[in-house]
Amino acid sequence: MSLASHLAELQRRHGEIERELDEAMAHPSADDLEIAAMKRRKLAIKDEIEKLRTQPTRH
Repeated sequence: MSLASHLAELQRRHGEIERELDEAMAHPSADDLEIAAMKRRKLAIKDEIEKLRTQPTRH
């Protein structure tokens, strides 16, 4: 998988989790532990995206 396609997939997953979070937080009966887990997954993906964007390119 190329770097660009890997980044695109990570960004897609990040957006998907963000939408799931928005839906979960809109419901008063949302499970706080599940919301916290989704936030951690979203942050981990964001960190991976930033790491890949800032790593020096290999030739």
